[in-house]
Amino acid sequence: MILPALFFYLFAGVCVASAVMVIVSRNPVHSVLFLILAFVNASGLFILMGAEFLAMILVIVYVGAVATLFLFVIMMLDVDFTELRSGFLEYLPIGLVIGAIFLAELLLVGGSWVINPGTAKSITAAIPTNVSNTEALGLVLYTKYIHYFQIAGMVLLVAMIGAIVLTLRHKANVKRQDINVQNARTPELAMSVRKVASGQGLQDADAAEWVQ
Repeated sequence: MILPALFFYLFAGVCVASAVMVIVSRNPVHSVLFLILAFVNASGLFILMGAEFLAMILVIVYVGAVATLFLFVIMMLDVDFTELRSGFLEYLPIGLVIGAIFLAELLLVGGSWVINPGTAKSITAAIPTNVSNTEALGLVLYTKYIHYFQIAGMVLLVAMIGAIVLTLRHKANVKRQDINVQNARTPELAMSVRKVASGQGLQDADAAEWVQ
């Protein structure tokens, strides 16, 4: 009993400290690295709770994809964060007021939150006990809640297509491939045999035809 408690306090302490460092770090790259550390320790807490599937998803999806993408984008764009923080003190009072309002709402919700006694009775499908956590979650997700799962996937697909359509901008001076034109080209259009005299090259008047 002592060993799980030690690991709990270790993971929880490092996770909270990493979350604080994500906010207070001046270097955005360091913030992303501390965020990765917080995710790893949170996955350790999930393992202690017996939710190994959530721990695996947290490491594979968030650490392996999302946080790495954040780090790549921050290092690639090279944003001047000093200029972005120039108006920090000007908007600090407004931010403190909004933060205090959110904190009061969280305290009110957390203080008045109770568990409904009928929650356990609302579960109609019994979770098998002879399978792992991941297999039990898959059995419930892909049997009883398969329609909700498919609807959620369709909503995400529509959101992804909408984001691509809204952000895609065609520039006028950028060359693009036209597959139909390329497939319609014949050897007569693609090649032209010229007899060039020795020591002379193509004239400037022929340049447009060669580009075409």
